[in-house]
Amino acid sequence: MRVLLVEDDADLSKRIAASLRAENFVVDIARNGEDAEHAGLTEIFDVVVLDLGLPKIDGVTVLRSWRSAERTLPVLVLTARDGWPDKVAAFKAGADDFLTKPFKIEELILRLRALVRRATGHAASVIACGDLSFDAQLGTFELAGLPLKLTAFEWRVLSCLILRKDVIVDRRELIERVYEGDADVDSNSIEVIIARLRRKIGAGRIETERGRGYMLRTGQ
Repeated sequence: MRVLLVEDDADLSKRIAASLRAENFVVDIARNGEDAEHAGLTEIFDVVVLDLGLPKIDGVTVLRSWRSAERTLPVLVLTARDGWPDKVAAFKAGADDFLTKPFKIEELILRLRALVRRATGHAASVIACGDLSFDAQLGTFELAGLPLKLTAFEWRVLSCLILRKDVIVDRRELIERVYEGDADVDSNSIEVIIARLRRKIGAGRIETERGRGYMLRTGQ
C-alpha cells in the first residue's frame, strides 16, 4: 500500500512515516501544498494523509484540485484544526475521513487500511481468495487457517494482488506500490518476489499476463 503523506512538520512526518513503514506501507512525503498537488495528479497512491495548514497551497485547495481532475484516491485529512467549519470545508472538497491532532498512530493506521479496503470495493475486513485470506484491518494473511509468514516485499505484493483479485495488476503499478520512490529497483525484482510467493501459496494462484502484469485468481 502506497501512501502520500502531506505534512509540513518535518519531525512529525518522520515519526508518522516510520510507523507506517513498520506496518509495510510505502511512504512518499510532501511538505508543501505545491509538491503534494503535483504528486497526487501524476503518481499512483493507494491513500493520502493530508494536512490542511500547508505552505504554498493549503490542503483544501490541493484536495479540490485533485477532485477537479477526477483523482479518486481516498484522502484522510490529518490536522490540528478541529473546528466544525474546517471539517465541513474538508469534506466538501472531497475528503473521505478526518482525524484531528493529537492522535494515536494505531488509529491512523486502522483508518488508512479501511480506506484502502473500501476504495478497492471490499465491504468486509477479511478478504478471501480460496483458502488464502487477508485481514485488511490487522494486515495479516492466513493460508488454510494458518498464519502465513511473509517478508515486507512479499506482503506488499500479495496485499496489492488480493485487494484486486481477479484483476490484472500492471507490473509498473506493483513496482510503485512495493518500493520507495528513490529505491534502486532491479529489472526482475518483482518476478523474484512473485516466484517466492508462488512457492508459499501455490504456483497456480498467481497468473502472469505477459506484457501486462499479474493476477491473483479466485478459482485456484
